[in-house]
Amino acid sequence: MTTLAFVGDLPLVRPGISLVQLHEELWRVTRPHGDVLGYIEQFRVRDGLRYRAKRFLPRQRRFWVMGEFWSMDDAL
Repeated sequence: MTTLAFVGDLPLVRPGISLVQLHEELWRVTRPHGDVLGYIEQFRVRDGLRYRAKRFLPRQRRFWVMGEFWSMDDAL
């Protein structure tokens, strides 16, 4: 069995959404049938880790930064 060091203990499924970890610091947020809702980026600051939530706006073909949070749960 292969263990990925960066996966951690984060749940990969939430009610109505799915998370796909793309690399160590980036998750894609989708609906269960595949529509992309946005991304969550993890980044380091002096006081620890922060999570930036970006919502995909398909009609405008761009992302809107929803905010920066101290936990993945808050970013979702």
